[in-house]
Amino acid sequence: MPAGAVHPAARGFDSSADAYERGRPTYPRAAADELVARLGLAPGCSVVDVAAGTGKLTRSLVGRGLRVVAVEPSGPMRDQLRAWAGSEVEVLHGVAEALPVPSGSVDALVAGQAFHWFDGQRALAEAHRVLRPGGGLGLLWNVRDRSVGWVDRLAEMTEPYRVGVPTYRDGRWRAAFEHTALFTPIEHLRFPHEHEVDAATLVDRMASISWIANLPHGEREDLLARVRDLVAGLGDRFPVPYYTDLWWCRSLPDVPASRAG
Repeated sequence: MPAGAVHPAARGFDSSADAYERGRPTYPRAAADELVARLGLAPGCSVVDVAAGTGKLTRSLVGRGLRVVAVEPSGPMRDQLRAWAGSEVEVLHGVAEALPVPSGSVDALVAGQAFHWFDGQRALAEAHRVLRPGGGLGLLWNVRDRSVGWVDRLAEMTEPYRVGVPTYRDGRWRAAFEHTALFTPIEHLRFPHEHEVDAATLVDRMASISWIANLPHGEREDLLARVRDLVAGLGDRFPVPYYTDLWWCRSLPDVPASRAG
């Protein structure tokens, strides 16, 4: 895809921004604390949140006294973010492969639920460009725990609709880190997480998935009705089990052209 473009499936986020804000979980405090610690961030440090969505990760960063620039390609997502952030966050249109940020200007770059959508090599090159020497790169994903029976049945119900759409679970996104000389080896920690919801919130969560949002109206409504039926016996409110994966690394100095290769 050309610079500035997004994966066609990601256009579903334009029509599901409201559901995304209502239905998606935030990140556990322990994971956000570890992210800040591993990247060496202190109050006042500058961070770019790439593919920031409605600001689920942005909130955690602002709450820790960091100066955040949120970069997001979807207009409706940016509108949701601005609605709560006001002047606290600079919100910009852009993509990971072409960031609207000066070179060497930020202490860290982060992305939540997003790196698997990027062109990995181009995104890493662009992250390296905007980071100060030794700056940190942090990635977070909330992942539903399919070891729980009803969550696995939910996946079996919805995953057949994912056709040609990038996913975190298959690990292909890691190839860019295995073939870069721009960053230190990527490291990993995992945190347990639960999101307490009612049935309507869970339906919003599923409706906010890009490839479900892109389904024809009738097909999407039929699928969401089956999701409601699946959780009908779980009570008025119930926990959705997740685990949160944190990955991080640091930018390395450029290799002089005379020494490269």
